[in-house]
Amino acid sequence: MDRESDYDALLLVAFGGPEGPDQVGPFLERVAAGREIPPERLAEVAARYDRFGGVSPLNGHMRSLVAAIGERLATRHHDLPVFWGNRNAHPLLVDVVASLRDEGAERVLAWVSSPYSSYPTCRQYGDDLDAACRAVGSGAPRIDRVRPHHDHPGLIEPAADRLIDALAELPPDRRDGAHLLFTAHSIPSGLAATCGYEAQLHDAAGLVAGLADPDGNHPWEVVWQSRSGSPHVPWLEPDVGDRIDALAADGVRAVVVAPLGMPIESFEIAWDLDVEAAGRAAAAGISFVRARAVDDDPRFASMVVDLFEERLGGSTERRSLGGLGIRPDTCPADCCPAPSRS
Repeated sequence: MDRESDYDALLLVAFGGPEGPDQVGPFLERVAAGREIPPERLAEVAARYDRFGGVSPLNGHMRSLVAAIGERLATRHHDLPVFWGNRNAHPLLVDVVASLRDEGAERVLAWVSSPYSSYPTCRQYGDDLDAACRAVGSGAPRIDRVRPHHDHPGLIEPAADRLIDALAELPPDRRDGAHLLFTAHSIPSGLAATCGYEAQLHDAAGLVAGLADPDGNHPWEVVWQSRSGSPHVPWLEPDVGDRIDALAADGVRAVVVAPLGMPIESFEIAWDLDVEAAGRAAAAGISFVRARAVDDDPRFASMVVDLFEERLGGSTERRSLGGLGIRPDTCPADCCPAPSRS
């Protein structure tokens, strides 16, 4: 069993985002690598970033999270440095793994910024870490990962409080009966059939709704955002904007959207929800409030330290609120397989 003395550092891993106009092009090239995305589609996405000055909120929030986790590690008497690396933007994983090697780290424990099980939200990050270690070569540290944790109280309880806050922002005359829409990044339906992603999102949404609205005054459902790829390939539906239009047509007067699938503020939240979904709601005459992500809640940083402490070999309780069972520390070889390229 892993002991604290076996680990030299904690690594936070995220998708990444640009922090200026000059970084948008290289960022999108990394995201699109190996995928047949038309140039006009990339230009369209680049124009969206231009509306935000070429800056995604994700990196800034990751810096704050690194600091918060470092403070909590110190409070719990763990003398370990916290590193952070991205899949698609600086600091890139390969550079961070090289820094870990240069610092003398031999074994590292990584936390990935999505708590859910699927190829793009879990296994692909493991593949990226493996690729970074191969690129660094001799002396690269061994990197373990904490388990998926969709129902950890450190995620569920802050999300419920953010949802309560968002409900309070609705006009009083539209608050009763407002619909709750929990969003997550859509993935191809065929890919969803091979993993626990969809079931975990529904489990987490039910837990959050139960805490935020114990009397059941607000209907809730899981919807999807940020779809990409060929229009001929089925993806998880309904899209959040389409669902807002349908609810408005049914006479619903208010929705609260909670980005449960994306616990850290990101460009996907800012564009797909704050711009596009909010615009659809305004056009349909329906009140719209978006709940904040949970990454700056102290309980979220404490959750990451909880997950780290699970691997120290002590008696730390593995906290879980849902009914799907606790995921193993090491995923089975056939878990969350990569999409077929054929």
